[in-house]
Amino acid sequence: MRSVLPIAHTELTQIFRNRLVLLNSFIIPVAACAFFVYQHETFADLRSLGYIGAVVLFTVAAFGLYATTVTTLASRRQSLFLKRLRSTPASDAGILAGLLLPVTVLALIQVTVILAVLAVVAGGPADVVLLAMAVLSTLIMMLGLGLATAGVTNSPEHAQVTTLPISLGSVAVVNWVGITGTGELTVLKRLLPGGSATELALNAWNGGVPVADSLLLLLPTLGWVVAAVALASRFFRWEPRR
Repeated sequence: MRSVLPIAHTELTQIFRNRLVLLNSFIIPVAACAFFVYQHETFADLRSLGYIGAVVLFTVAAFGLYATTVTTLASRRQSLFLKRLRSTPASDAGILAGLLLPVTVLALIQVTVILAVLAVVAGGPADVVLLAMAVLSTLIMMLGLGLATAGVTNSPEHAQVTTLPISLGSVAVVNWVGITGTGELTVLKRLLPGGSATELALNAWNGGVPVADSLLLLLPTLGWVVAAVALASRFFRWEPRR
């Protein structure tokens, strides 16, 4: 913890100094989420409030947490900052935790505030605890996928390309599951990254589904976490990639 907090403080300072990161990773996702909340009646008429909650969650998770994770690690690797940190007493896990703690906390705050506003203006979720599980499991999954993607990303500029499949893909899955449900192609939709988490968020907000059935939806998401960590341990590099 002693090594994590100084690294996290330094990284947080860098985030607020980098206007481009603030704009692309935080301001734009929040603005998009604010639009969904503002137009909640229109979208609720089309689907449900749970659908809006899931879209908000994955907008922040994909374009805020995930993309920023990949860009941050690629940038710190390219500048040799990661290599210098490894010469300190900090462990590898402590270094990564310190670098990623600020963006993770910021993403959690963003999601919490936006969903709280949605609950105030449109009505709260049926099960707050279940919704919290959906939020936490989603953020952990996207964080793991960010670590894995950073392993094959050569530079911050390259991150703009390598993050697109998962960023756009997960948002597409959210809309697919949120709009069509899981009555058809159930296994496929739940196994895709974000599919089961979307269904869990829908159940948590809209209600009407037994809690035990909803808790089973955590398994595919946790499976993606395990897969992402395994890929990260295989491909992640501490020195610049050639």
